Amino acid sequence: MLTLALPKGRLAEETAVLLLSKGWLKTLPSEGSKELTFVSEDKRLRLLFVRSQDVCTYVEEAAADAGIVGWDILREGGFDLIAPVDLKLGACRLSLASFPDFDLFAKRSKVRVATKYPNLTREYFFSKGISCEIIKLYGSIELAPIVGLSDCIVDLVSTGGTLKANGLKEFESILYSTARLVCNRSSFYHKHTELRSLIESLEN
Repeated sequence: MLTLALPKGRLAEETAVLLLSKGWLKTLPSEGSKELTFVSEDKRLRLLFVRSQDVCTYVEEAAADAGIVGWDILREGGFDLIAPVDLKLGACRLSLASFPDFDLFAKRSKVRVATKYPNLTREYFFSKGISCEIIKLYGSIELAPIVGLSDCIVDLVSTGGTLKANGLKEFESILYSTARLVCNRSSFYHKHTELRSLIESLEN
């Protein structure tokens, strides 16, 4: 049996539908269920429902053989995982945003940046030769420049509607992200046949 970690929410639902269409599931998990695990009827697959930020940890620590996670999270954490398949689900981008009059190169001192992605943000600013002060937040990132907590933000953008509603402008896309299948390296060796079957079905 393969154990697959899924991020709770819409991506888990989209992945479950995909697995159903590929024959890995016969029925979908009950909508609104509080259960954290789900086993397919043929016992080939067990699903774990975890926070998106925890998927890679479950897989890296071998609590799951594989998982579905956004490229943004995988890159931010620098996890030692195999990522063989781009599922093309959950497309979004990690972007720099602020008020329309923001000038990235105007400040002589450090630029203050609010983000959930300190590593990718620091990498981006250093590539521009700009010093930055990272303010790590976990939610409502758009609020930070509005109340003067930061000069700008680096956050995920899908439609840009939230930015526009709060008077902010997207300046540059730093990273494009879609959902990826990631595999534990040991499982990839010891359960190669099962994982290869899963990989091939998701690639087609």
